[in-house]
Amino acid sequence: MNYNKLGKSEIKVSELGFGAWSIALDWWGKKIEEDEAKRMLKKAYDLGINFFETGDMYGKGKSERLIGEVFKDMRHEVVLSTKYGYDFSQVEQIGHKELPQKFDKDFTKNALRNSLERLQTDYLDIYGLHNPKLNHIRDNSIFDVLDSFVKDKSINTYQVALGPAIGWTQEGLEAMERPNLSAVQTVYNILEQAPGNELMKRAEEKDVGILVRVPEASGILTGKVNAETKIDEKDHRSVRKGEWIKESLEKVEMLKPIAERNDLTITELSMKFIMSKKGFASVFPTIVSEEEIVNYVEMTKGGYISATDMKEIDDLFNTWPSYELKTTLQAN
Repeated sequence: MNYNKLGKSEIKVSELGFGAWSIALDWWGKKIEEDEAKRMLKKAYDLGINFFETGDMYGKGKSERLIGEVFKDMRHEVVLSTKYGYDFSQVEQIGHKELPQKFDKDFTKNALRNSLERLQTDYLDIYGLHNPKLNHIRDNSIFDVLDSFVKDKSINTYQVALGPAIGWTQEGLEAMERPNLSAVQTVYNILEQAPGNELMKRAEEKDVGILVRVPEASGILTGKVNAETKIDEKDHRSVRKGEWIKESLEKVEMLKPIAERNDLTITELSMKFIMSKKGFASVFPTIVSEEEIVNYVEMTKGGYISATDMKEIDDLFNTWPSYELKTTLQAN
């Protein structure tokens, strides 16, 4: 396992991280029982993963609680990251429906206190804004509170996790101007490189690490989703419509010659492509079993993608039609 310095922080994170939302929610076609979730966390650590990334809304604190129970006696051996911003106390979590957001001082302090308790620790390595809008990124009072947490050592650094839809370029670019911010998290994969390419370029300039989620393009790049796949409306991938799936499968066919000459599967090519990018810090594939952890760890071994092949992938991407990027420029 390789480990990368996370932006301007002194934190070293495994280039393959554990995105822990899947162990608390059945949004990926599988409900993971608690015993299995704990085995998965332990397996990840045993195989060299030191970076565990979650959010307080995942199962209304369940994901944090499970991580806390597994690593309570190993605090200095793991990197813990969580996010806040959703007021989930009085709502039911159904699919990926957006929930009420709050980032004010009192809500933030209470959210951090609760996360620390569930994670059984007195500090976080990384704290994050969960799906902030542009008006949040521009609100100095929010970052003043986060900076106070850094000062009193409640957290070592912070990130912004962009979403929920692909896009949100301006939010990421402006967030990187914050002096204590060390990471920006975004959707990025070999099929969906915008706005990730632009964010990675700026991240390299600003000494910020890019954290990647959805590297498998919602299952297209692992073969779990094909033209015949029926996705339940509660599944996080239900936003992926039939036409998008069809177009994505056509793009995969164009990438296959590059994978084959490197003796790689499409999944392996896709993961190594991400890990070969400058500005990249860690990637969180969606994992729902111990077997998948083993498989993804194997993909971190061996070389990266050559500069020639990276250019060919970039050139191919530039021939594909552009897609609409979401924005919150009109947010109140």
